Amino acid sequence: MSLNFRKARPEEPEINLIPFIDVLLVILIFLMLSTTYSKFTELQVTLPIADAEKSRDRPNEIIVSVSADGRYAVNRKPVDGRSVEALTTELSAAAAGGKDMIVIVSADATSAHQSVINVMDAARRAGLARLTFATQSTPGGTAR
Repeated sequence: MSLNFRKARPEEPEINLIPFIDVLLVILIFLMLSTTYSKFTELQVTLPIADAEKSRDRPNEIIVSVSADGRYAVNRKPVDGRSVEALTTELSAAAAGGKDMIVIVSADATSAHQSVINVMDAARRAGLARLTFATQSTPGGTAR
């Protein structure tokens, strides 16, 4: 009877690459999705231009002009200050109790977005719910 006392050879370790490839694919998909959304922040937008119907004379209109540097004018009368409260006072005076007035915002294309938001807020505070925006027409179209 002979006993075999040889040492068992240890198995060589195998490197399994499948989980590594799965992780890399997930990272690749994540990077592809996140980089496509960054393109939208680089858009250059020029506003406002639109084709509008011919303007009509309406006696119940209040035209609020917003300049490029944020100054306001209500029916061609400059507003003292740039606060929402001053603009609300001027809009209330221009409406003269008529709640069915239409506020037309004629803002410069390069004016700050906050300036237009201030006009909308002032119109709401003055109780003027009807609001529209004036645009310039494209060449060959009519302007409002």
